[in-house]
Amino acid sequence: MKLKSTLLCASALAVVAMAGSTASAEEITIATVNNNDMIVMQKLAPKWEEATGNKINWVVLEENVLRQRTTQDISTNGGSFDIMFIGAYETPIWGKNGWLTSLNDFADDANYDVNDIFQLVRNGLSADGNLYAVPLYSETSFTFYRTDLFEKAGIAKPTEQITYEQFAEMAAKLHDPANGIYGTCQRGKAGWGENMAFVGTMANAFGARWFDMEWKPQLDSPEWKAAITYYVDLMTKYGPPGATANGHNENRALFKDGKCATWVDATSAANDIKNPNNSKVADVTDFFQAPKQVTDKGTGWFWSWALAIPASSKKADVAKDFLKWSTSKEYFQVVGETEGWVAVPSGTRASIHDDPRLLEAAPFAETIKNAIFSVDPADPTRDPVPYTGVQFVAIPEFQGIGNYVGQQVAAALAGQQTVDQALANSQQFATREMTKAGYIK
Repeated sequence: MKLKSTLLCASALAVVAMAGSTASAEEITIATVNNNDMIVMQKLAPKWEEATGNKINWVVLEENVLRQRTTQDISTNGGSFDIMFIGAYETPIWGKNGWLTSLNDFADDANYDVNDIFQLVRNGLSADGNLYAVPLYSETSFTFYRTDLFEKAGIAKPTEQITYEQFAEMAAKLHDPANGIYGTCQRGKAGWGENMAFVGTMANAFGARWFDMEWKPQLDSPEWKAAITYYVDLMTKYGPPGATANGHNENRALFKDGKCATWVDATSAANDIKNPNNSKVADVTDFFQAPKQVTDKGTGWFWSWALAIPASSKKADVAKDFLKWSTSKEYFQVVGETEGWVAVPSGTRASIHDDPRLLEAAPFAETIKNAIFSVDPADPTRDPVPYTGVQFVAIPEFQGIGNYVGQQVAAALAGQQTVDQALANSQQFATREMTKAGYIK
């Protein structure tokens, strides 16, 4: 039955691709991050190539490098890529700038069924009512933990949202470096989308905010100091050595290899962590809510990895055909049939999240969906702010500011400067950039 089902899905997927195939073969260039779901897409992409006659030139980059390359290329109208993997931060900004091709015509394709994509996700990938990217997966953050280690340490699974103070107490009990197990593994690699994704939501929990209502940076506030002091102390005592080299992928690998007792990170990683073909801890991993501290606002981030077409692409028709193939209902079904339903990208399509095959293989999928819908990017912090975004601020200047702050936090974690120095530097830089951009006088 499984072989028959796989062939049926593959056949349906080929029909989707053939429906949009071009008269003459083209080669398109795709810039992508090296995350697991994108690696699976590369594995399955020959189905689209065979059905359409078109070819793909994959440019696979580490996350920080991908952001640098795509930002430089699109802002200069470079035209190096026909498709880019970008996220919920870049899409609305680049769409408003006219740098992306509108995908509004996807709504006219009944087979694609754009309304099957969760509205929260569609909204995050739109600007001024125009859709500029389609999602492969969407996520918030929660806590991964080892059930066997919790049981051994006598720690009960939390039934409600714990504080970061309580989380540190857990990490202390679980920390066992002599046996190669660290109490916690959190992002330390500098970057607005790397360490600052975790640090930003943790700062929210401590009552911090990036800017006040007058757009004045707040990075030297007592709340930021409390958050970063906590982070450095937590990771210095209970984290793995060399943590400033560890981003999402590195920590995912550590957790899958059984090196981490806890990890607060992307819900989308659950598909990989719980896959026994990929993970040593698939059967002893469970999840609970990301911690709070003085507030529960903004303690879980919101993100989508999505595909978009730069306005500079000369092959938009072929690129659109690939987008329809790689984010279709049929594509997700083929992933389930070939890679296992536990590996299906999460947080994107209602029909997929309701599929009995997914719910049987990945009962945590409902937890992920509920966690995503609990996030409110329009109300991310304890105190009022003029911006939207949980782990990022939805303004063009944030990318540079976030990267700089991430570097300063990483330097503090490495012991190269104090927390006070890191935050003073961050405040000075952010104030200069926001003044230059005209937000403050």
